Amino acid sequence: MYQGPASKVPARAQGGPRFTRAPPPPAGYSSPVLSTVLVTGANRGIGLELSRQLTARGDVVIATCRRPSEDLDRTGARVIEGVDVTEAAGLAALTDAVGDERLDVLINNAGILTRETIPDLGGPGPGGFDRIRRQLEVNSLGPLRVTCALLGNLGEGGKVAIVTSRMGSLGDNTSGARYGYRMSKAAVNMAGVSLAHDLRPRGIAVALLHPGFVATEMTGGMGNYGPDEAARLLIERVDGMTLATSGTFWHASGEVLPW
Repeated sequence: MYQGPASKVPARAQGGPRFTRAPPPPAGYSSPVLSTVLVTGANRGIGLELSRQLTARGDVVIATCRRPSEDLDRTGARVIEGVDVTEAAGLAALTDAVGDERLDVLINNAGILTRETIPDLGGPGPGGFDRIRRQLEVNSLGPLRVTCALLGNLGEGGKVAIVTSRMGSLGDNTSGARYGYRMSKAAVNMAGVSLAHDLRPRGIAVALLHPGFVATEMTGGMGNYGPDEAARLLIERVDGMTLATSGTFWHASGEVLPW
């Protein structure tokens, strides 16, 4: 795919997101583009790798983040920075930047993790509960906000992927703790199933995708494999999404997970 030098364009609202656009390809250039994909939380970890691998294979990638990174800039994706998925103003600026561009795939990847235990919740002050509330805002409401904001850009044949976690599975909870993360992922799983029902008449498929235990900054560098492998497997699952399997809770490996 043609990748010229990106140029910064300020958002219409002062202090809002800025975005980079690659210039148009030269005359006579034949693009091998497969799809237009928007990825949230793209400045590091799995989101960065998704942007890198999708761009490398020829997709047009729109990568959103709160703060940009040099690694993301180097992927060749079009970057929309300053987007907090919990803020109405940021989402309004996102839709303004995307305009009426058709999206084939939306990957809701932005998320946070904190590790609440009973002592965090039973001590003085609201600290543990504040962290739970923040995770619900980002991990549960964030994907729903973004999906609703961009529904006008998704048409028949479109796909919505929500990067969730098996830690949101009630049937798979064998260790307790991590209240905010578990609760937020269980909530977004429910949102994803409802979206699958509501978007089916429009021909839009929805998948809930667990990437596995991935060594990223979020997990403190611990994991069974790296973000590059996780992204590769997630892309395989996205490529295989259909209306027939819409609303399924998948492991990136292809295993169907219990609710």
